[in-house]
Amino acid sequence: MATLVIHAPYWKAKPGQPYSWETYFRTGIGRGYAISRKDVDKLRSGSKVVKVVLLRNDYKQRRAEGVLVDLKDAGKTPQGVGRYDVYFSNQKEVSYIYNLPKEKLNLYGVAVIDD
Repeated sequence: MATLVIHAPYWKAKPGQPYSWETYFRTGIGRGYAISRKDVDKLRSGSKVVKVVLLRNDYKQRRAEGVLVDLKDAGKTPQGVGRYDVYFSNQKEVSYIYNLPKEKLNLYGVAVIDD
């Protein structure tokens, strides 16, 4: 099972705004994540279930886990990396844990882990 870890940084928007952790958790949609082609292929390969971890790593640390439903194309970064809206379901908030180095996020606030 693969795991997609995404981060909703507190400085992107305040709670209740379209890019906040709370909005992503409530709607099950994370907007505009830059994910490499290689990682997208890993996440889409086969019929395996992909776990999604939604993190908020600020003074109000929060973590939710769910199941990936779809990755929808949302354009590209200026460097040419594909951006994707991450659709997930069955999300539930869990105790906050940040498993370094396994969940270490890349420059774009994403990590893909092969379990």
